[in-house]
Formats: sequence, structure tokens, C-alpha cells
Amino acid sequence: VQLQASGGGLVQAGGSLRLSCAASGRALASYVMAWFRQAPGKEREFVAAITWNGDNTNLADSVKGRFTISRDNNKNTVYLQMNSLQPEDTAVYYCAGRVGRFIVSYDGMDYPYWGKGTQVTVSS
Repeated sequence: VQLQASGGGLVQAGGSLRLSCAASGRALASYVMAWFRQAPGKEREFVAAITWNGDNTNLADSVKGRFTISRDNNKNTVYLQMNSLQPEDTAVYYCAGRVGRFIVSYDGMDYPYWGKGTQVTVSS
């Protein structure tokens, strides 16, 4: 499967962005999907994950209540709605996938499929 993330940009603190991750080459329903991010000088970190059918999601504590992950398997697309953005959310955001139905890992090493990142910059 090939993944392509989009939707990043520059936004003021308190603003919102919606990231999209479009899949091609194989049906997205075969994959658990996740978003990770990497800020300058920091390690990559888990942001959110969603089961194959969207019934269950997990979010990092730092984004709970502000971010929402969702998916539309008919459109082969996963989304990350980001509200109340803060400067500390500035990072390159990556979508990633692994074959399966349920969320079993928050470690990026366990996700073999990655899209190119999309930059999110939040100004104060």
C-alpha cells in the first residue's frame, strides 16, 4: 500500500487543521492506521491510531480532547482533525499503517507502511 499525507500548513495557536492520508494499491480496510509526528530535535512520537473499521481509537495523552482520528474506507482515506492547536504541536506529521484489525502497538517500528510527512506549524 502507498500512503500520501496532506493538509499540513501554518496556523495560529488555537486554530484547526485536518490532515488526510490517502491510500492506494490496496484496500485501506486491511490496515490499522496511525499518525505519528516528529518535531525538530525530538524523537518521533505516537499521536493517534484507529482500528480497521474505525470502531476504536487511541490518542496520545498530549492530544486527547483536541485531536480526533477517523477513517473512510470507501474513500481509502484516514483523517486527523486537530483543534486547539498549540505551538508544541509543531512537527512533521506522518501517517502509517500495519496489516491487521486491532491496535496492538504504538511503536512506529511496528508499522511497515509510511507516507511522506506533512508539515504542521503552529505560531504563538
